[in-house]
Amino acid sequence: MEKIARFGPAGNSTAFFESGRKSVAQAPEWVAGMELNAYEYQGGHGINIGKSGAELLGGSAASFGVSLSVHAPYYISLASADPQKRDNSLRYILKSAEAVTWMGGNRIIVHPGGLGGLPRPDALRLAGDTLLRAQELLDDQGLSEVRICPETMGKINQLGDLDEVISLCLLDERFLPCIDFGHLNSRTLGGINSRDQFAYVFDKVESSLGKERVSNMHIHFSKIEYTKAGEKRHLTFEDKQYGPEPEMLIELIVERGYTPTVICESSGTQDSDARILKLLYDGYILAREYN
Repeated sequence: MEKIARFGPAGNSTAFFESGRKSVAQAPEWVAGMELNAYEYQGGHGINIGKSGAELLGGSAASFGVSLSVHAPYYISLASADPQKRDNSLRYILKSAEAVTWMGGNRIIVHPGGLGGLPRPDALRLAGDTLLRAQELLDDQGLSEVRICPETMGKINQLGDLDEVISLCLLDERFLPCIDFGHLNSRTLGGINSRDQFAYVFDKVESSLGKERVSNMHIHFSKIEYTKAGEKRHLTFEDKQYGPEPEMLIELIVERGYTPTVICESSGTQDSDARILKLLYDGYILAREYN
């Protein structure tokens, strides 16, 4: 698909199911009906879709101009002290890559996981080794076109702050960062919620990984309640207590000419909140054209 900024939900909203829809294959039509053009299949609790179902979803997405990505299982643990758990993580990544390929997409989002009882530098090295093994496995299986997207995490005791995700992405130029601004805001206890702070994140990714990867990065966005330990629970855009607020982030994306995929992970309102992000984007584009 052409390189344009894309917006869509993570999985299906409450309204999707209340409309009588049940099948994930109906999601692209629903998403396109809200003037959105991306959708992330939620495999957090397992990739529970076969080849025929994935191809059906992919065919529907192609007909409606919706790009697809897959969120790999949450229980991936790249730095586990247990070699069997790391090997299992390789299989989860492979299964996610197969699924997204059947769908016609090419991005899988991967949580790095916990620290495995290790000091952060040691956990990062072990996670990097596991991620490189995962890429080798995809290459061996003819899945080299799939881009693994390590995600920034929301809890302080998890692997996956901004520097750690950048370090993982430096291991292979095909790795693409998934920058979750709600997670970063949570693990910094409200520290990523302003134009300057958003710009800092973009600048750091660009200086480390280059223009192509920052422009085409994967972004997760939602407001998230946090405690002193970091992320607690996802909220909706109706929340006024916790951030981050999206306006300045979207304005920066427009100003810099970035073309990311932005997936909204609001709780139950992910599609309508994704539409707010898309409307903000379209509004800033129009404003620039008239100035």
